[in-house]
Amino acid sequence: MGGALGSEPTVGLGHDESSVDYSKLRHHGDVEAYAGMVDFAVNVQGGAPPEWLRERLAGRLGELGRYPDAGEERAAREAVAARHGRRAEEVLLLAGAAEGFALLPRLGSKLAAVIHPSFTEPELALREAGVPVARVVLEAPYALDSAQVPEAADLVVLGNPTNPTSVLHPAESLRALRRPGRIVVVDEAFADAVPGEPESLAGESSSDVLVLRSLTKTWALAGLRCGYLLGDPALLARLNHGRPHWPLGTLQLEAIAATSTPAAVAESQRQAEAIVMNRRAMIPRLRELGIDVHEPAQGPFLLIRVPDAELLRKKLADKGIAVRRGDTFPGLETGFLRLAVRPAGEVDRLVAAIREVGL
Repeated sequence: MGGALGSEPTVGLGHDESSVDYSKLRHHGDVEAYAGMVDFAVNVQGGAPPEWLRERLAGRLGELGRYPDAGEERAAREAVAARHGRRAEEVLLLAGAAEGFALLPRLGSKLAAVIHPSFTEPELALREAGVPVARVVLEAPYALDSAQVPEAADLVVLGNPTNPTSVLHPAESLRALRRPGRIVVVDEAFADAVPGEPESLAGESSSDVLVLRSLTKTWALAGLRCGYLLGDPALLARLNHGRPHWPLGTLQLEAIAATSTPAAVAESQRQAEAIVMNRRAMIPRLRELGIDVHEPAQGPFLLIRVPDAELLRKKLADKGIAVRRGDTFPGLETGFLRLAVRPAGEVDRLVAAIREVGL
C-alpha cells in the first residue's frame, strides 16, 4: 500500500465551508455496529469493563445522591499525575476525550492545522466554532514531516498512534512540530494499546504541548465517558474556563482513579501485548484473501484496501459483521475500510464471511 496514494502531502486551507462534508466528519464507527453483530467497526476492547473495575464502580452507586466533591476530583487528578510522572496541576479531567476536542476552540487559534487521515472529531469541533482549519493530508505510508504543516498554524492536532492508519509517529517527529506561538495537541487515545508506550509525550512537561488520553478503548468504558488532558496549567486553565460545575460525575472520577493505579497500568500493558499478537496473526490471514493491509501498523486497528469497500461493508453487515467505513476520513478515497484487531475466533468469522461473499 506504500505508494498507492502518491508521495506528496496535500495542504488544504478548507476555508470554503461548502467544500466540507460535515456528515463525514460526524461519522463514527459505532453507527456501523448493531447489537449481536461481530464488531470490527469499534475499537473498544471487550464488551464491558473488567470485573474488578465493575465492582469498584458498583461500590459507589450508593453515593450518587450527593455531588462529587473537590477532594474526589483532586484525588483522581493526583492518580493520573502519578501514573504519568507529572503534577496534579498538569491534569484536566474530561467527560471523554471528545470533550477535550470540544474545548480546543477556547485556545483562540487563528489557523489550526489538522493532520489527516485521522480522527475527525477535532476538525469538526474547530470548524463548528468558526476556527479556520488547514488540512494536512499525508500520503501513504503516512509519515509525518513538520515541514508539511503551514508555518502560520498556531495550533496543530494529530493522533499517535493515528486512527485509522495505525501509524505510530516517532516522538521526535512530534516535537519537531513545535514553533514559537504554536500549541501542539497529540491525541493519544490509543497510546496504551502500544506496549511500553514508547513514543508517548504524556510524561513530558512542555508549555506548548497538550496530550489527550481516553479510557474508552482499553477499559470498555464508552458509555461512561472518561478521559483527561495533560499539559501546562496555564493552557489547561484556558480550556477549563467556562465549564459547568461538576463536569464529571462520581463514577467517572472513580474510573479515572482506578485505571491509573500501577496494577491497572500493568494490566493494560498485558492487554497491549495481546493486541500485538492478535494483529500479527490477523494481517497474514487478510492478505491471503487478497486484501491490501497497510503497514507498519502499531495500533489496535488495521487500515485495509479492497476493490469495492462499500459493497464489501454491506455484504458483511448482511452476514452480521460490522466494519468501519474508511471514506469518511479526509485523505482516504473510496476503497478503504478500518478493522479493529480482534482475537482469532472473531477473525475466523470475518475471514469465512469474506470468502463467502467475495471481494
